Amino acid sequence: MNMDERIARINELYHKSQNEGLNSEEKEEQAKLRREYIESVKMNLAGQLDNISIVNEDGSITKVHKKNLQ
Repeated sequence: MNMDERIARINELYHKSQNEGLNSEEKEEQAKLRREYIESVKMNLAGQLDNISIVNEDGSITKVHKKNLQ
């Protein structure tokens, strides 16, 4: 299932939950699809941030690094 299909299914389950409610299997599927979507967004953002460099005032270039947040 590609991302567009996952998003469509997430939306379909959301609308069904608002109108008639979801059974336990559908709730589990919705939670799983949402987790997969969020992980995909995080990975895409991390990939974009890995390609960012900052040009300092002195002309030097600094790569953006991950911070350890704990």
